[in-house]
Amino acid sequence: MTLKIGDQVSLKAPLRYLKTIDAIPILRPPDLVSTEEIGTVLGIRSIGMVEVVFRRGKFLIPEEELTTN
Repeated sequence: MTLKIGDQVSLKAPLRYLKTIDAIPILRPPDLVSTEEIGTVLGIRSIGMVEVVFRRGKFLIPEEELTTN
């Protein structure tokens, strides 16, 4: 899958944890984002990692864990 900045995405399945994209990244509990919630791609990082903003924060998520809407 090829994502672009601005694409609408959601999680395929719940993750074990969420990693923030703050200056000092923090691991957060996975229940902050449900699989039904739609987020927006903010950026693409190397090695298949994507910056996504959801209602409860901005997270770094592996591209293979996302599906487009």
